[in-house]
Amino acid sequence: MTIVMRFFATLVTVLWAGVVLAQGSSWVQIEARPNASLAQERAEFYARGLPDVQGYRLSSGWYAIALGPYSEAEAINVLSQLRAQGRIPRDSFLANGANFRTQFFAGTPGAEAVETVVVPLVAGEETEAEARASERLLSREARAEVQIALRWEGVYSAAIDADFGPGTRRAMAAWQQQNGFEATGVMTTKQRQDMVAAYRAAVAALDMTPTVETNAGIEIDLPRGLVTFDAYEAPFAKYRPTTEDGVQVLLISQAGDRDRLAALYEVMQTLEIVPLEGSRALRRNDFTLTGVNDEIISHTYARLDGGAIKGFSLIWPADDPKRQRLALQAMQETFLPMEGVLSDSESAGAQDIDLVSGLAIRRPERARSGFYVDASGAVLTTASAVNQCSRVTVGEEIVMSVGAVDDALGVAYLTPESAIAPLATARLASVEPRLQSDVAVAGFSFGGVLTLPSLTYGTFSDVKGLDGDTRVQRLDVQSETGDAGGPVFEASGAVMGMLLDSEDGARQLPESVAFALDASVLAEFLAANGVATPASASGDDMAPEDLTLLAADMTVLVSCWN
Repeated sequence: MTIVMRFFATLVTVLWAGVVLAQGSSWVQIEARPNASLAQERAEFYARGLPDVQGYRLSSGWYAIALGPYSEAEAINVLSQLRAQGRIPRDSFLANGANFRTQFFAGTPGAEAVETVVVPLVAGEETEAEARASERLLSREARAEVQIALRWEGVYSAAIDADFGPGTRRAMAAWQQQNGFEATGVMTTKQRQDMVAAYRAAVAALDMTPTVETNAGIEIDLPRGLVTFDAYEAPFAKYRPTTEDGVQVLLISQAGDRDRLAALYEVMQTLEIVPLEGSRALRRNDFTLTGVNDEIISHTYARLDGGAIKGFSLIWPADDPKRQRLALQAMQETFLPMEGVLSDSESAGAQDIDLVSGLAIRRPERARSGFYVDASGAVLTTASAVNQCSRVTVGEEIVMSVGAVDDALGVAYLTPESAIAPLATARLASVEPRLQSDVAVAGFSFGGVLTLPSLTYGTFSDVKGLDGDTRVQRLDVQSETGDAGGPVFEASGAVMGMLLDSEDGARQLPESVAFALDASVLAEFLAANGVATPASASGDDMAPEDLTLLAADMTVLVSCWN
């Protein structure tokens, strides 16, 4: 290269750097993707709703999507506002651009990639030696804050000792790798500043405030930037969300003993705010419940101390685990029971069978009926009861495994995961009853609102379905959706069939028309799955009260949970 060419190249670089520095020195990095095509797609997506979207290849080979450039103050403001509005991921952070290389996206959706060299916005990148030298200038408090920020990022779990030992170095390397930097284990000055700034912004948004709840007798730091006091619903002092994040807090306070602590432990697990998935432990004098689903993260702690049960629940959006850890740790560290408990009379809500102290009870996604077919607790039910369920129970306690499903027949076979002893099991009818004879259908017509099955009487209308299918019986009986899967009894108490789901279709059938899968078909299905059921010849008619007892002992509520 000639001297003239080098002069012009240098001049262009200096002028470009001047332009960029005049515009600002900070970006809001919102994503990093491992390949260019995916990064281009994501950049175009963000550009449809946000200004200043840029895309750069990182020194690690990943591709960053960022907003900017801004001044540092502008970047902090943009980060705070867009994150609060939910328009960018909550783990977005401030970046200085020193790690940006070639630009692949320039802010216009669908724009062609531009191979423009980006000049770093700082006077050269820090070498590892320079980064270590800058670390040595940090105060003990500053070093501890770096560790605290690393813990907030979820990469550090050791003690906050202000010592950058092997554990801290591994955490720094993990943070660098997660954010598209070379994983040296020694953070540059700007990397530390960006991470700590993001941590401070999160702390400011939470506004963890010491709170003394005198009625409940609890002192604790609460995220008052996200919740405010709502009402007393014994045993809870309830704090409702003040932002779209939907954060909730319950303070638990009641008089009690170990039995009442255990009862509270069981009741809490029936609430919607405690999802099914998660660890839980009941100990001698305290318990912990965690629950996670696609929507929320829930953590509940309560302990018995001097005749009083005190604790708290924190309910947080599932897509914001970093701030949840920050808030939860502060609450755990500051939780302090004091004198006094909420009285049972401190309640502002109306009574509702689906509420516990104003909180919604978790309900299954759907509920159908079923019945025991052998002494081990195996159950027959309708296929629709168990399809696409993460968990299936008999009632709400007995967890069942799905042994087999035949969607064509509309029947499923379940086995209990732990041993149970049914009070009664089905005797399948060996012959069909006479047409127009009396039949009875047992089922949980109202999806478990009632604790026992209902028994509905009708008549046996035909030995086949409307389309001539001899595997199906037609009944004249009033049934509800929840009755599907329940046993159909003939007069002697033998099971002549299983009630099927109402048929979907263009034809609107009379409400009293129902269909059942014939007992012989049920027997074949069970035999194919290794279950032998006793057959029953027609006998004397069973008294209605005896048939009601038999149905109650044999019929079960089958619940699908997701």
